[in-house]
Formats: sequence, structure tokens, C-alpha cells
Amino acid sequence: MTEIAAVPADLLRPHAEQAYADELAALAAQDTRPRPPSWKLSPWAVVTYLLGGELDDGTVITPKYVGPRRLIEVAVATLATDRALLLLGVPGTAKTWVSEHLSAAVSGESTLLVQGTSGTPEEAIRYGWNYARLLAEGPTAGALVPSPVMTAMQGGRIARVEELTRIPADVQDALITVLSEKTLPIPELGTEVQATRGFNLIATANDRDRGVNDLSSALRRRFNTVVLPLPASEEDEVAIVARRVEQLGSSLELPAVPATDDEIRRVVTVFRELRSGATGDGRTKLKSPSGTLSTAEAISVVTNGLALAAHFGDGVLRPSDVAAGILGSVLKDPVADRVVWTEYLETVVREREGWADFYRACREVTG
Repeated sequence: MTEIAAVPADLLRPHAEQAYADELAALAAQDTRPRPPSWKLSPWAVVTYLLGGELDDGTVITPKYVGPRRLIEVAVATLATDRALLLLGVPGTAKTWVSEHLSAAVSGESTLLVQGTSGTPEEAIRYGWNYARLLAEGPTAGALVPSPVMTAMQGGRIARVEELTRIPADVQDALITVLSEKTLPIPELGTEVQATRGFNLIATANDRDRGVNDLSSALRRRFNTVVLPLPASEEDEVAIVARRVEQLGSSLELPAVPATDDEIRRVVTVFRELRSGATGDGRTKLKSPSGTLSTAEAISVVTNGLALAAHFGDGVLRPSDVAAGILGSVLKDPVADRVVWTEYLETVVREREGWADFYRACREVTG
């Protein structure tokens, strides 16, 4: 595997291949299984990197994703074929996270990225021009500015397209020739870029964006779709939130705040119950708010609570530190969601044993 330089200590968020360089190197050193062309690791090692495990020499590989193993195996197997991979799911199901780590494990870098928005131009997928050189020289190879997709094609690496359905339909369709013919024509130069072995593409899209810019049937056929679900159990979601909060706290150098497990579990419980429309025991039906209440939002709520506890509290994460964050996540529609939240507080939280402090903190910020 290509050697990765030491990560500068002042980086707020290192890329996956920087943050987990030691694990990637350990896997590469012990990986004796067949590798597809240009891959840094075998498919087995890529799955181990994503899901975690222990190597023969005792090296512990931390899990990057908690979920069904078969889904990750299908995703990795897809990248070893000539079909592109579409990661689909509701917001907060770790689509971007999985995309980044897959790219880091397969190609050794995750930065060949096109961020999809309503204003993403076709040049972001195909190529652009250095206009100063274009005016001086005309259309030449030196004036051409390759897109991340073109760079990935030339180097046999993985390109990433985030939020594909947010990109205008006519721009999306620029991918059809790339994915079907594995070539990118450059008519201005009378030439083309042909993909080298190892090239593939990972796109992400979320279920809530259906109808924004639906994929054409021609483009959808070029993808193998893997749907990433929400965490199956409360224990899984608590483990995910706890792990990511610890990582973020370390990265942000937040002062250590002990005894967070109870509040993490409480935040996860609230999110799961409101998201599913029923209490955990299934006895009480609930109205669901308009927001997604994703795992990613739960991580944000707890991380913000840690900052409050560390800088403005007594150094212990308490209900008052997470109450405002939960309220902000729930109340996307100020009128309808307030009714849902108030009803949940009065019928569930108020009556739940051991939740009196949490109820009072939530009532205080709700007003």
C-alpha cells in the first residue's frame, strides 16, 4: 500500500486513509488473498476494515460500520465488477461514511469527490477548462481541468458522487457513457479518456429525496443499489453513537466528560421511539415528527451536550445538556412538531421511571 504521511495534529477531520493509516497498513501487510486490479486490499480485507476484526498478529481493526455484513460484502463485490455502486437510504444511515471508507480501503484515497447540489455543473463530472490558458492557447491538453471522475478513470481508482439525486437530471446523465462505455469523450481535443482497470464509482442518495431529480432508467441500470438501513437495535445505535462521540470528542479536544452512557441511551431511545411512532415496548402509539431523527443527529446532540457540560456545566453530561439539542432536532416544523413533542413529553417521558430530571429539562427548554 502507498505509504501515507503522518497526519498533521491540527487537522479538524482527517480523511479516512489518514485517520486509519495504521489499520490499512496492517491489513495490507497480512493480506494474502487475491486483489482485483489496482486495489490496495483484497475484497475480504476491505470488508474486515469496514466491519472490524482481529488479524493473525493480534492487530485490532476497529469497526467503521455497524450493520448487516452481507450488505457490505455485496457493496465490495459490486466494486470488483463493472457495475457502479449506489448507496441508498434515509438521511443518517452512514452512506457518506461507508462511501469514504470503501474508497480509502480500495484505492488508498477517498478525495476524488463530486458533491451533488442543485447547482452542480456538468464540468464537475466530465472536465472543465483553465480559461486563462484556453484564451491564450485554445483547447489544449494543458488547458483542460480534469474532474474527480476523469482523474479516477485515468488512475484506476474509485470516484465518489455524493447526493446524486440532488444533481440536475441532464448533468446526472453525463455519467451514462462513463459507466457503460468506460470512456469519457473530449470532442474539443478529438480524443477520449478510457478508464483503466480498477476504476469504479460510488454514488449516494437518500430516500427522502425521491422526486427531486429521479435517476433516469438508463442511469439506474448502470448501478447496483445497496440500501443501508437504520440501526436494527437500540444496542447497535447506542454503540454507534458512543463510538463516534468518543472519536469526535478526541478530534475536537473536548475536555473529558465522564458518565455519558445513560444520556446517550436516553437520546437514542427518544429518537428511536419518535422515529418509529411507538414506544420501545410497543404499548403506546406515537405521532412522528417531520424530521428524520437520524443516528447522525443523535451523535450531534450528544457531542454538543458534551461541549456544554465541559465548558458551562460541572463536567458531567446531564439531561439539561442534551435537552436543547433534542428539541432542535425534533422541531423542524415549529407548529406541527411542537404538538408531537409536547404529547410525547406528557404521555411518555413524564411517566417513565428515572426520567424526571430529563422531563424537567425538556419542559424548561420547550417553554
